[in-house]
Amino acid sequence: MANNLIGSRIAVIIEEIGQSYQSTILGGIDQGAKEFGLNIAAFTSFSGDMDNPRHDMGEFNIFNLPDFKDFDGAILLTNTLSYKPVVNDILERIKRAGIPAVSIDNDITDFYYIGSDNFSAMRSITEHMINVHGFTRFAYISGPGENPESSDRLAAFCTVLGEHGLDICDEAVYYGDFRAPTGKMAVEHFLEELSEMPQAIICANDEMAASAITTLRAHGFNVPNDIAVTGFDDTYNHHNYLVELTSVDRPLELSGLLACQMLYNHLNRIPQDRRLLLNMTPHFTESCGCGHNSMSDVSELKELNFRNYSNFETVQIYMGVLNRMSTQLLACNSFSDYILTLKKTAVEIHPDEFYFCLCDNWNIESAIDTSTTLDGVDNSVPMVYTDYVTVQIAYVNGEFLECDKIKSKDVFPPYAENGKAGKLYYITPLHFGERCLGYMIIRSSSLALQNIMFETFVINICNSLENIRKLMCLEYAVKRLGNLYVQDTFSGIFNRNGFVHATNDLYHECIEKKRNIMLMFLDLDGLKGINDTFGHSTGDKAICCIAGVLKDSCCSGEIYCRFGGDEFIVFGANYTNEMAEDLTAVIQNNIKYINDSALYPFTLSASSGFVVATPKIGEDIFYFVTEADKIMYNEKRRKKHSNYLKS
Repeated sequence: MANNLIGSRIAVIIEEIGQSYQSTILGGIDQGAKEFGLNIAAFTSFSGDMDNPRHDMGEFNIFNLPDFKDFDGAILLTNTLSYKPVVNDILERIKRAGIPAVSIDNDITDFYYIGSDNFSAMRSITEHMINVHGFTRFAYISGPGENPESSDRLAAFCTVLGEHGLDICDEAVYYGDFRAPTGKMAVEHFLEELSEMPQAIICANDEMAASAITTLRAHGFNVPNDIAVTGFDDTYNHHNYLVELTSVDRPLELSGLLACQMLYNHLNRIPQDRRLLLNMTPHFTESCGCGHNSMSDVSELKELNFRNYSNFETVQIYMGVLNRMSTQLLACNSFSDYILTLKKTAVEIHPDEFYFCLCDNWNIESAIDTSTTLDGVDNSVPMVYTDYVTVQIAYVNGEFLECDKIKSKDVFPPYAENGKAGKLYYITPLHFGERCLGYMIIRSSSLALQNIMFETFVINICNSLENIRKLMCLEYAVKRLGNLYVQDTFSGIFNRNGFVHATNDLYHECIEKKRNIMLMFLDLDGLKGINDTFGHSTGDKAICCIAGVLKDSCCSGEIYCRFGGDEFIVFGANYTNEMAEDLTAVIQNNIKYINDSALYPFTLSASSGFVVATPKIGEDIFYFVTEADKIMYNEKRRKKHSNYLKS
């Protein structure tokens, strides 16, 4: 096992760490890492709530980063992942790696399992609502239908209704995603689809329940007097809401801690059971009609007020940092400015460790050349991690350290090995849509990472990085378009436009300072004969040979171009007739060198003529081109004996 980190190295697979369920379990994993000396690498994504499959594809790619053979174990929350093929791929790779794994709330063959009896807990809630409160008309807000916990809870609810002879129509069951907005959408669905609102709404978790209560109140319903509401998981802080929520007390934090202990036991060969079921305890309070808000002590109210203000203040500070970071990063005009600005943000949020790793091809120029297949996939977009990544930022304990490339399979830069164990790292993807840009690693003892703010932080960085990438590609495109405008793509030297741009300032300086210029005109001899004898491709090589001769011959600041067809011109400033004669001789010698090499079937020949003069105001440079052309033509006439004269 290759290992950068001191202590056993554990991979955690989890999605949406800003949700209460995930963040509570991560709190237990963090505690377990410290207690059992484990180093945790939490590979996390933020997908599912953007309604953008291309974004989700980029998010899911983070789960392809770890090589599980390099880890000592894994903790899986596959029930939080919404895309089955990704889950199946992860499970298969872990099995091939042969490492121990603990699955939380999803019993997977051959893996350790920590779970809860969702069926019995939901049965207790539902029976309480029927037997104690006498409710007979229900609605249900479910999680995803394919989620094992969600399906168990819904099955228990329906079973209890059936046992009591109660029916529920399809419109009274709303399938959501465990997120708060689902509660609002569900209530609005019930208001529209049901002829009569239910007496009670049973929810598959607390976040949906709390949102449902808020929406019901907005529509004029009192909870619990008009409609009772229950939650599940007990992740919503009871006293941070107007109505204390009836829910199921579930030891989620303990699940994370015990998952670490299970791996510790396995690695140290301590015997243990494969499955562990934790107790769940329903508590019936205000939202179902059992009692009133239990908070009456003034000191508790003061504590609540202080806690809420502290949370609000933290959010305000965090949002201020995020807003500044977003505007500053988007204002960057170069990659170096971008990295400098991101470093300033890293200092401001005070992480213990922060690594910013980019793929080798994150800004490849070819990325602007799209090649889209019939199925809509852009073949030019890199969608996987490169073998190596460059660590652009390595911030460790308040100090920026130099780091170059590392193997992406290693995930961590060498600085992560600082002799300590019991650390929890969050590894998030850097991408835009399906385009894979790299990944980011952060470890923090002070910054709250398990909330929606961290997701916003990551998204802002991804969007601004894509903005810089596009600016860099745009610069490349402009440069390439500029080259197309001034460069002869056939021979690789200046075309006529390029010649004009390159000589303009120098030519006018010679006019102003009354300095001599030289203008030489060259014409390839016998191109028609070469084309007729050997073919046009060979004739093209002859033209390119003359361009190559000019590159090798013009070594004193001369500017040359392909004027058109097989014609070339050369411009020189501060020139004399002697210098022009010398250049002519060098050109002819280089032509002779090509002929002596016998690389081509033709004999290369070119006629030339030059003018050396002092240009005057109002005289265009092409006046001298015409004069040099006349001299060249006279030279060509004197070579009538050549076998390669033009017809």
